[in-house]
Amino acid sequence: QVQLVESGGGLVQAGGSLRLSCAASGRLFNTYTMGWFRQAPGKEREFVAAIRWSGSTTYYGDSVKGRFTITNDKAKNTVYLQMNSLKPEDTAVYYCTAGFLSNPYTGRYDYWGQGTQVTVSS
Repeated sequence: QVQLVESGGGLVQAGGSLRLSCAASGRLFNTYTMGWFRQAPGKEREFVAAIRWSGSTTYYGDSVKGRFTITNDKAKNTVYLQMNSLKPEDTAVYYCTAGFLSNPYTGRYDYWGQGTQVTVSS
């Protein structure tokens, strides 16, 4: 069993930066992928980024490429999402997730955090 707790959300002006953290309790196997999704009001959940726990290969959604960076710290069982050049359209609840899957974009993740709100003002 894995539990995920996100932190770091908040209110920021457009062009600013935030760093989200996701602390995992329980054992994270090297076969796991950890990711971030987001959901804005009235919109479908959107893939943001993912990282393979073993080799740290990363994946990004098109809307965040070049602006967001996902990293992990295995010693702390934590994954981070550095968000730069934030836009109002980045406003959403961001969810941390983990699972054993081959396709990080469309695969079925097994564990989800409670979410953290990110609001970007124009």
